[in-house]
Amino acid sequence: MSAVYRVDLDAFARNLRRVREAVAPAAHMLVVKDDAYAHGLEPIVTRAVAEGIRWIGAFDVVTGAAVRRIAGPDVRIFVWLIGGSDDLAAGIAADLDLGIGDEALLDDLSRLEAHRPARVHLKIDTGLHRNGIRPERWEAALAQTSELVTAGRVAFEGIWSHISEASDADDDDARAVFLAARETARAAGLDPRFSHLAASAAGFARDEFREDIVRVGAFSYGIRPAGGPGERELGIEPIATLSATVTAVDAAGVHLDLGSLHGLPSALGGRFDVVTPGGPRRVEAIAATETVLAPWGAQPGDEIALFGPAALHTATDLAELIDTIGEEIALRVSPTVPRDYTSTDA
Repeated sequence: MSAVYRVDLDAFARNLRRVREAVAPAAHMLVVKDDAYAHGLEPIVTRAVAEGIRWIGAFDVVTGAAVRRIAGPDVRIFVWLIGGSDDLAAGIAADLDLGIGDEALLDDLSRLEAHRPARVHLKIDTGLHRNGIRPERWEAALAQTSELVTAGRVAFEGIWSHISEASDADDDDARAVFLAARETARAAGLDPRFSHLAASAAGFARDEFREDIVRVGAFSYGIRPAGGPGERELGIEPIATLSATVTAVDAAGVHLDLGSLHGLPSALGGRFDVVTPGGPRRVEAIAATETVLAPWGAQPGDEIALFGPAALHTATDLAELIDTIGEEIALRVSPTVPRDYTSTDA
């Protein structure tokens, strides 16, 4: 297969600088879940560390441990999908910061024999209900955390939460719950070193939500929010281009060597155009292993960009055509599609 997913690490570095500017004075936590949003964990983490990133959000403990191996000892790595005692032990061993949103995990920590205290960020559920400790259980969780701190099993590092970013009013209500939870923690003798509430959209748009750290994933890769401000308005740029190669030309059209099994949703068939040497042409159909374009004077070996800065559309543009979110389209790109990394600035 000659399709390729090209990742521009210099564009990524420019996005990191833009994010840092937008969320200052808060620190930028680069989120790298799902293989760095399908851009490749190792090259993304390596470049991020070179650009001065010192907080990375890795989602789960396995990814966090992989980030630790790549990034070295001087980066804080935050994980929040934690399955139980084994994950806690592995996270402590890898020197990860642990996002605890379940009282059962505090119970697990009380029984765990570890060679160092767990660095804990306690999560308050501010209404999104992904996980997090309910407000009515918050004081009990604080009391349990205090006992673990006293016993030397926990270093209390932070308070955090997710917000819906569905409306300013919803987010204001969530922030009020968050601030009240922090004051309750301080009154209980647990003063967090770090507070973090905002992700990409709120981190850019609402300075009162930035706190000490802003967790930014999608914007770092140039993926704008579906239905939201454009890349130009945000000052970010897509860092990846998905390209495919003409393999055949026949009466049905121009055939490319990439299809739905490689990550291009079949529902996009007939819905968008691509740039070709003959001008824009419609994507007529997307099958399992090939895409068919409307004809022009194509030749086998011609390369066509399907999405990205070199194409007519970004991943988010295509996502909006099928009512999903931009990062989903990027994340669909299969690891079987070869990655090509370009960089001249590093």
